[in-house]
Amino acid sequence: MTLHVDVDRLMNRIDELGRIGAVLGPNGERGCARLALTDADRAGRDLVVAWMRDLGLVVEIDEIGNVFATRPGTEPDLAPVMTGSHIDTVPTGGRFDGNLGVLAGLEAVETLLAAGVETRRGVTVAFFTDEEGARFPPDMLGSLVYVGGLPLEEALDIAAVDDGARVGDELQRIGYAGARPVGALFPHAFVELHIEQGPILEDEGVTIGVVEGVQGISWTELILTGRSAHAGTTPMRLRRDPLLAASRIVDGVRAIADEIGGDQVATVGRFEPHPNLVNVVAQSVTLTIDLRNTDETVLQEAERRFADLVGAVCAGEGVTAERRTLARFEPVEFDPSMVDRVEAAARALGHSTRRMASGAGHDAQMLARVCPTAMIFTPSIDGLSHNIAEDTHPADVAAGADTLLHVLLACANS
Repeated sequence: MTLHVDVDRLMNRIDELGRIGAVLGPNGERGCARLALTDADRAGRDLVVAWMRDLGLVVEIDEIGNVFATRPGTEPDLAPVMTGSHIDTVPTGGRFDGNLGVLAGLEAVETLLAAGVETRRGVTVAFFTDEEGARFPPDMLGSLVYVGGLPLEEALDIAAVDDGARVGDELQRIGYAGARPVGALFPHAFVELHIEQGPILEDEGVTIGVVEGVQGISWTELILTGRSAHAGTTPMRLRRDPLLAASRIVDGVRAIADEIGGDQVATVGRFEPHPNLVNVVAQSVTLTIDLRNTDETVLQEAERRFADLVGAVCAGEGVTAERRTLARFEPVEFDPSMVDRVEAAARALGHSTRRMASGAGHDAQMLARVCPTAMIFTPSIDGLSHNIAEDTHPADVAAGADTLLHVLLACANS
């Protein structure tokens, strides 16, 4: 008999976790604002850890606040297979981004327990700290530290963009500064279930996305400084207007993506003039630029064009530019055998599949540095994510969780 998850139980957990930090949209949409290491994040962590312990799992917390819950295997000397994601959100987040992967992992373990199915290897369900990077850049912070990509001491000293609080202090404050050393044990394999966060699967009527890799990401903060002046008395020819320069850079960033074409995307996400007044030429503008591509060489070309654009625009308007790299990750290719295993499991369950790359960053791209890794995508309704209207049909949740269950079962017995 083929094992299947209990989708009603899974959806109930998604809904219950979603009530922590809940926000409502104008049409009754239910979203979440549960930023990393806030009081809401602590409440969400406490709830998920309680569920983990209710299942009899061995729960450990590492020094960056990553949480690991393990059901031991019959051969304890073997490295476990791991699944999971994150439970922090962006300020206008949804109920499924990250949460689905963590709670589907718990559901897979509970399904194995209920069926009395044992595995050679242990199965670990994890959630990683500050995957979104919305409060503490860079994104995927917890998993980056876990795999050795960022020293723990540097990570603990990162300041929040909202109130300047330090990661280390906030971990202590919410009670999640764990004792387990980061990177103490790497898994035999890692697989992450996630909503697509885009429109492709829904548009093509496909149930399971078989993710072959993740786009490279380049985040830059740019501070343009000119000269504040009176809007009525300063002639146009004598202005040094950083807002005008910033506007030209926004237009130029879009042109870079259009000219390169293919998989290149480019986004200006934050745009903050100072002072933001009706009758004053701005003194400065802070903006963020997000460049992504599946090809590292092309991504570097986009970065070069962006640097040239900033130089030309600033020289033309007489403003200065200060640049700060917020995050830089090369494209990641997942392990081919793990990708094949995801595809085989989905097809064996009767689901349609499509191989694809992820346009968003995920903890899985960090785990790929230390073990064979793959991802499973389920469709997002209207392609929405990082939006309080984010949603996924229960039937697609069930398909994704069932696929995860059978990939975990195969890996845990390998």
